[in-house]
Amino acid sequence: QVQLVESGGGSAQHGGSLELSCAVSGNAVSISVMGWYRQASGTEREFVAGATSGRMLHYADSVKGRFTISRDNAKKVVTLQMNSLKPEDTANYLCYAREVVARSGELYDVIWGRGSQVTVSP
Repeated sequence: QVQLVESGGGSAQHGGSLELSCAVSGNAVSISVMGWYRQASGTEREFVAGATSGRMLHYADSVKGRFTISRDNAKKVVTLQMNSLKPEDTANYLCYAREVVARSGELYDVIWGRGSQVTVSP
């Protein structure tokens, strides 16, 4: 079974920095896209950033220039460096992996991590 294990997050002040990491646990041989969504209390889940296996990077307009996503295909790890944090970045950040092929041949359309809370104070 393929799972996502997240680490990082926590609390920061306005203008501060935090980092999130997400590692693939299990025998995944191919992952098309890895990245993050976030969901603040009472709002819908929104896309934050994504990295393809070919290292194409995509960002939501709200985080461009402040957040940087990086992906290590060999280690199956994706990292989100968050700088110049704002109170509106406060949310539960969920790692995702799309189009995952396991060694068993099983195909997962999308896998979600459990989420990491990020809280930014004014």
